[in-house]
Amino acid sequence: MLYHDGVSVKVGDKIRLWNGCQGIVVCSIDTNEFTPTYPKADWYYLESGIIIKADNGSFFHYVEADEDFERIERVDAKAA
Repeated sequence: MLYHDGVSVKVGDKIRLWNGCQGIVVCSIDTNEFTPTYPKADWYYLESGIIIKADNGSFFHYVEADEDFERIERVDAKAA
């Protein structure tokens, strides 16, 4: 998955989902990137896309980047 500026979405990216809601990409089914906290076994059934854990604890699954996505910071995936 790509942000609208053409940069690849990576596990660990801090992003703004919409005004007042931020989160961290915790796995990417598209690139087969998962963390020990969010393992492939828990998410593979979705088949594609990314999982974002919002600051409020909610999880969101996207199969393509939303027009409001804005990368805030690229961090080490191990921190996700």
